[in-house]
Amino acid sequence: MLVLVTGGAGFIGSHIATALTEAGHGVRVLDALLPAAHTVPPDVAPEVDFVRADVRDPAAVEEALRGVDAVCHQAAMVGLGKDFGDAPDYVSCNDLGTAVLLAAMARGTVHRLVLAGSMVVYGEGRYDCARHGMVRPGPRRVSDLDAGRFEPRCPHCGEPLRPGLVDEDAPVDPRNVYATTKLAQEHLAAAWARAVDGTAVSLRYHNVYGPGMPRDTPYAGVAALFRSALERGESPRVFEDGGQRRDFVHVRDVATANVAALESEAMTGMLRPYNVGSGTPHTVGEMATALATEYGGPAPVVTREYRLGDVRHITASSRRIQEELGWSATVGFGAGMAEFAKAPLRGGRG
Repeated sequence: MLVLVTGGAGFIGSHIATALTEAGHGVRVLDALLPAAHTVPPDVAPEVDFVRADVRDPAAVEEALRGVDAVCHQAAMVGLGKDFGDAPDYVSCNDLGTAVLLAAMARGTVHRLVLAGSMVVYGEGRYDCARHGMVRPGPRRVSDLDAGRFEPRCPHCGEPLRPGLVDEDAPVDPRNVYATTKLAQEHLAAAWARAVDGTAVSLRYHNVYGPGMPRDTPYAGVAALFRSALERGESPRVFEDGGQRRDFVHVRDVATANVAALESEAMTGMLRPYNVGSGTPHTVGEMATALATEYGGPAPVVTREYRLGDVRHITASSRRIQEELGWSATVGFGAGMAEFAKAPLRGGRG
């Protein structure tokens, strides 16, 4: 089939385009080449049909959809950003862009969508209290964070909690602007699927890393920030105490998850979410240490700084995607970090 990959010249999108081509599919890429994540011209394979345009441009999207069988929607402004002043840009890029795309798809004949979702829609992950079972901690308090009390406590008894794996049926609780826009994208996709009897899958990516991440931009993920620091000869700066648990998943595994979702017999008239993670949690401190060791130093520095929009622990249960789509991650943490420590980064101008 011919697949339109929005944002297909970006970090994740370019790997998806490669995986689709290797799987025998035709690929058309639509990308605005925003300077925070791209150099110009982009590194696009010659067999890929490339369209430079913004997903918020209705005429360009309409033209890009001609002859397309499915859409893999990756175009988005990512990361926590710098402050709340970024909110209009996030809403415009992510939610308006998705609405323009889905409206064009509803007018045409393309009824299959795979959306780049995110684990940020959950807020905090799963926690268990020894006395009260599974609980949902509230937002962390500034007074606790200032005092270095980073771990959430049971909202009923105040005792320490044990973090676990979050599944797709967990309540959503977006805690920053980016997370709010990613949840809105899912709601828009679900409404579109009902309206046109289409198939929609949201792949809720966990912490994606790998070759081609953008360097030196405040919108990059933590792995790219650490890798950029090492490239400058600086120590990675680890916030809080480094004990934040995450699921670091390699970008090539994310790409094959998209291929599996596009080729699946997804249910019509609804949106089906899937966690996309490695299934093996690691702390942010462990990741920084692994990168610095493989790169050859300098060692990470734990700063005990914090960002109010961050959550403490969020790690994935990827059982659903394994059972329903037959996908599982293949790149282990050690091998992935060893590769990423020496891999080239994307020369963004953010």
